[in-house]
Amino acid sequence: MTDTKQKKNSKLRHAEYYDMQDTMDKLYHDSKAGKTFTNLMELIDSDDNIKLAYRNIKRNSGSTTAGMDRKTILDIEKLSEEDYLRIMHSKFRWYKPKTVKRVEIPKPNGKMRPLGIPSIWDRLVQQCILQILEPICEAQFHERSNGFRPNRSAEHAIAQVNHLMFKVKLHYVVDIDIKGFFDNVNHTKLIQQIWAMGIRDKKLICIIRAMLKAPICLPDGSIIHPEKGTPQGGILSPLLSNIVLNELDWWVASQWENMPMHVLTWLKDRPRQLKRTSKLKEMYIVRYADDFKIFCRYRSTAEKTYIAIKQWLWERLKLETSEDKSKICNLRRQYSEFLGFKLRVIRKGDIYVTRTHMSNKAKQRETDKLIEQVKRIACPENDKDEAEMICRYNSMVMGIHNYYCIASCVNLDCSEIAYQINRVIKARLKDRIKKQGSYEPHNVIGQRYGSSQQMRFVHGQPIVPIGFVQHRIPHWKKRKVCKFTIEGRKEIHKNLGVNMHVLLELMRSPSAGRSIEYMDNRISLYAAQYGCCAITGKPLATSEIHCHHKQPIAMGGSDRYENLVIVHWKIHLLIHATQESTIQQLLSAFELSAKQLAKLNKLREYAGLQAIA
Repeated sequence: MTDTKQKKNSKLRHAEYYDMQDTMDKLYHDSKAGKTFTNLMELIDSDDNIKLAYRNIKRNSGSTTAGMDRKTILDIEKLSEEDYLRIMHSKFRWYKPKTVKRVEIPKPNGKMRPLGIPSIWDRLVQQCILQILEPICEAQFHERSNGFRPNRSAEHAIAQVNHLMFKVKLHYVVDIDIKGFFDNVNHTKLIQQIWAMGIRDKKLICIIRAMLKAPICLPDGSIIHPEKGTPQGGILSPLLSNIVLNELDWWVASQWENMPMHVLTWLKDRPRQLKRTSKLKEMYIVRYADDFKIFCRYRSTAEKTYIAIKQWLWERLKLETSEDKSKICNLRRQYSEFLGFKLRVIRKGDIYVTRTHMSNKAKQRETDKLIEQVKRIACPENDKDEAEMICRYNSMVMGIHNYYCIASCVNLDCSEIAYQINRVIKARLKDRIKKQGSYEPHNVIGQRYGSSQQMRFVHGQPIVPIGFVQHRIPHWKKRKVCKFTIEGRKEIHKNLGVNMHVLLELMRSPSAGRSIEYMDNRISLYAAQYGCCAITGKPLATSEIHCHHKQPIAMGGSDRYENLVIVHWKIHLLIHATQESTIQQLLSAFELSAKQLAKLNKLREYAGLQAIA
């Protein structure tokens, strides 16, 4: 992967900011080697890990959602760094979770999905635990488990499915639907699985058990005490759900691809060796969270696998399967749905090739959403509201294209959606819609969709055409891509490009009385500015770094990222200087260009001071 195509991973950078990357790498390596871990609480309760948890959670969209205690991340960011660390350390000394707030959100099928919202302090505790457990678990998870894991996505799952259908030629698929998986996870079994993975810190196990049994406040105000399940909405729940089903992944693998065999020197292809030396039946699993498929070569094998999987899930994990939704599909004759796609194979000459579409439910769901958004555009409160609604519509369309473009027949599906959407647009926006307009400041839309004859404009703003989409082949995740190895990180993003010694010194030299938000943003700014002064552009040593508030606190300014800038300490004095002699003395230390002086004067203007001539 070239540098120009390397993707940013904010959480990766966060670990580098707080010097946790080496710790995580070691945990991953030790877990790969089969070691056990008995003192994980020391790492979980460390200052660096606690500060990293704040950084990872503060920009989550859910961080501003209040739990039962009615507190959000906005209440935490006002605390000083010392107070924040003190409270978190006290949480780990004797952990008792607060009541979880239960809300219900609508599902695509019209039913309601229960969602648990822990208090913000409990979410921070869970984030601290997640950061330490994740590298241990990642080392032991199966290659074809794709959901709720770093650097994995639905695209990787679809790529694996396509490979098994086209290359391996497995055309019988076992679809198993687990009844209410997240609500029916057996706590005792889960704790045993955590222990089996080498996580044997007893204090940590007790904290996880307490989280699982935290009381839940239902929408009607009643309190329940769960005996099973991992509440959806908890930060730790996705990892725990993967731990539960990881045993299933490896059991299916043990039935065929990982089965020990006699090595035949004249036959090096492992599947062929297994066929010749055993009576085992081929089966491969592809899983995304609790949604999984098992691919087989023959229907008889699929039928036996169907019975075996249902029995195994009940006997081992105490999970029931839905008879109505579980079935065996012949991909040569019918479609099978997976992650919003429907899949099958069709004959072309002597071979079968894969054909993938958006599922019928997905098409209807996306169509309904877009129609509702067009209706909002048609009845805006003002011009600003109209512009926001159009931007929202465009982001929805581009989101559909980005996700479903890996379907081989996505152009046909989007054409069907476009037929319905265009009718609504013509009916609702016929007086405002034009064929000509400007792409400014939406240059991305112009680059991506400018060649399309379907482009339309409302009051000069572009409307992204839903029917203009190009298929992209889904790609496998490279095996070496891993956030817990040096080689793997090179495939994900470039190194920070800043002096790490200065960054760590900055992290470990707190300013007394400053908020946790200020201290965290100071580190972000140093990395974002590549360790250079915002005015002079020259690298800064630790002793030279000052963090300036663009709008002073006394004038209503805050410790938000956008209100801060890293400058040389003399530049900081120059920004606030009022005496002419002081200004000239400080200016003599620098040779500021006209552009640099303009930046300086802009900061003085924010502070309510006169510009320097």
